[in-house]
Amino acid sequence: MPVTEKDLAQDAPWKKIQQNTFTRWCNEHLKCVNKRIGNLRTDLSDGLRLIALLEVLSQKRMYRKYHPRPTFSQMQLENVSVALEFLERENIKLVSIGE
Repeated sequence: MPVTEKDLAQDAPWKKIQQNTFTRWCNEHLKCVNKRIGNLRTDLSDGLRLIALLEVLSQKRMYRKYHPRPTFSQMQLENVSVALEFLERENIKLVSIGE
């Protein structure tokens, strides 16, 4: 059964609550490294806050080097890849990840 615009509209408040809750949770953990997330989609896109969050939660440093000042989209993508490789190496599975 295809998803209609009405279905998406009814789903929107729930998604917004989830997004706000996760953002607050991330910010609570990122406080100790003086970082903050305002918008999940844009603020995690360069990988830096994602890497910082993973380091805080795991209390470990990244195995690979990453770009501390990613100026190109390729550098940003590499940073996100470093974070995802870290999760894989730590045997952390990502489930139910969506938009």
